[in-house]
Amino acid sequence: MEDIFKKLREQLEQEDWPAVYLFKFIVPNDAEKLAIITSLFNDSNDLVLHQSKNGNFVSVSVKELMLDVDSIIEKYTEAAKIKGVISL
Repeated sequence: MEDIFKKLREQLEQEDWPAVYLFKFIVPNDAEKLAIITSLFNDSNDLVLHQSKNGNFVSVSVKELMLDVDSIIEKYTEAAKIKGVISL
């Protein structure tokens, strides 16, 4: 799984941490999957949900203060375990 995020890791290592990071996901419009993806983040985060035109998907954008690159990769790794979720 780590190889999937190699390019992202290289890009993120160019930045200074800690910093606010914007996560974006496309999630099937399923209450359970939405609950799982949103549970990966703290309640105090800036969370925006936007339903697709046909209602089949929900875009999820979350801003969170991240301490380092590893913590970002960890969030994406957890999200990748959810069937049908696309990380942007």
